[in-house]
Amino acid sequence: MKALVLGGGGREHALVRALSLDPGVTDLHCAPGNPGTSDLADNHVLNVLDGLAVTQLAARIGAELVVVGPEAPLVAGVADALRERGIPVFGPDKEAARLEGSKAFAKEVMEAAGVPTARARVCRTPAQAAEALDAFGPPYVVKDDGLAAGKGVVVTTDRAAAEEHARACGRVVIEEYLDGPEVSLFVLTDGVHSVPLLPAQDFKRARDGDEGPNTGGMGAYAPLPWAPPGLTDEVMASVVDPTIAEMARRGRRYQGLLYVGLALTERGPRVVEFNARFGDPETQVVLDRLATPIGALLQATDTGGLGGAGALEWRPGAAVTVVVAAENYPGDPVKGDVVSGLDRVAAMDGAYVLHAGTAWSGARDVVSAGGRVLSVVGTGDTLERARERAYEAVGRIELRGAFHRTDIAAAAAAGA
Repeated sequence: MKALVLGGGGREHALVRALSLDPGVTDLHCAPGNPGTSDLADNHVLNVLDGLAVTQLAARIGAELVVVGPEAPLVAGVADALRERGIPVFGPDKEAARLEGSKAFAKEVMEAAGVPTARARVCRTPAQAAEALDAFGPPYVVKDDGLAAGKGVVVTTDRAAAEEHARACGRVVIEEYLDGPEVSLFVLTDGVHSVPLLPAQDFKRARDGDEGPNTGGMGAYAPLPWAPPGLTDEVMASVVDPTIAEMARRGRRYQGLLYVGLALTERGPRVVEFNARFGDPETQVVLDRLATPIGALLQATDTGGLGGAGALEWRPGAAVTVVVAAENYPGDPVKGDVVSGLDRVAAMDGAYVLHAGTAWSGARDVVSAGGRVLSVVGTGDTLERARERAYEAVGRIELRGAFHRTDIAAAAAAGA
């Protein structure tokens, strides 16, 4: 199989790595990719929002699978353009991707499908936002209705900050706060059959102890030793299957990946959000644990036959990823600083680096080019050992002004 991965972040590097380990994938490409993906695939300069350019590249290289990594191309209809050309694609079409592209639409679908989620109001004016904030009370949850690259959600007890975010976004969804641990579940689906992957947990706040601003994610781990028995089956029955069925009822067959962000409340699991693609940084640990070759699975979401995939196989042990972020992230991150020590991580057993916000300098040095610069993955036979290796690897990397959380998976590894 010849495969093309669209995107250039840590999630895409994880996907490229997983595909590179699949003996059924014989030729691997990435667009635009990054310095890390260039070690495993042929990188191509490409505007991933341009459906025509994407289909032309896919046709030229003879791609038998195009994996759309980021959300923006999905919402822009790139998957539609590929399907029109008969090129198998992993990712929902434009209308189905509205489950991520519009928080209001997602809430509408969940309500129609009877999916358990937070009570919410769609607000278009400051007055409506104020009424919703009064109704739900603190902590305030204010979500930009559209795509915001993982930065559109504010959870705060500061009323002024909540109102400011609502004004800045315009159309927002204001929700009741869901208390309880959060869990991420990725589900592959062909619109008829759905296959869950391993649940994971990520850490959204920038600083230790869940302090600081919301980010796209500062680390993750899998599996979850504390997860309630039967959690995945319950979520499939109460959330995934009804949602896929409701989309089909609307004439929008949902094919690709459905990301279910959950809060495990005292009333049971409640949906925090849907995404239409793999989440970052949970992808890094979930794909690390997956032993079943991934190429045919992703292709089957488009071509059908996912129901015959059988039970997935998972590697024993655990994986932990720690994000190395640039100075000032998630605000205006500092870019252009040299990243060193990658060779020292490469010499380790049980740890590796996935590039996220990196680029080549003119001198062929790896430099920072985004807010989340690297995802450092540690693996081990126990969660504690995986965590130790991840942080040992982080300690070998040098980047001026960089920071990372020191408490990723700490409570779970300690059995708390």
